[in-house]
Amino acid sequence: MSGEALPLDRIAGILELKPSQAKALLDNMAARLLRSRRGLLLRELDGRYQLCTRPELARYVNRLFEQRQKQGLSQAAYETLSIVAYNTNVTRALVEKIRGVNSDSPISKLLDRRLIAESGRASLPGRPMTYDVTDEFYRLFGFKSKKDLPDLSFELAAEPEQEQDVVSAAEPEREQDAASAAEFDRNEP
Repeated sequence: MSGEALPLDRIAGILELKPSQAKALLDNMAARLLRSRRGLLLRELDGRYQLCTRPELARYVNRLFEQRQKQGLSQAAYETLSIVAYNTNVTRALVEKIRGVNSDSPISKLLDRRLIAESGRASLPGRPMTYDVTDEFYRLFGFKSKKDLPDLSFELAAEPEQEQDVVSAAEPEREQDAASAAEFDRNEP
């Protein structure tokens, strides 16, 4: 359970402190709460701060408020969520282009669960709605900001012509291995 996350500037204004002083105070408070083993944590979520229940105690608080159990996310919802998480202000059309299928249902479910939210309108014909992840996403998955998301860099596959060359070059080696194996089988008692 948690309340709404507040931006550092707002907290600094309420406390009548400079943002750097407020950040130091909040970091100190977060460390003390973490060490104290009390029921609360202070989490930083993309430059905002939120008091929330320790994950290991959440089931007791949930019982108190009798929250209904939510089903896990579908594969389509996870795909959609990852596209939104790794892109800023993404449109439904871009999600569908990447996934290759209609994404109305996963987007609707993610909006209902408050893992994504409408973030504005794109400067494209028709001014389509854009989406971004929410503080609930960061809290639920344990990230502070998009910078904490796992890196998705990977090597591009070789061109098909290059792959063919690699396969062709490996053929004599495979034939030699097969001949060696056959020779070994014949010499076995």
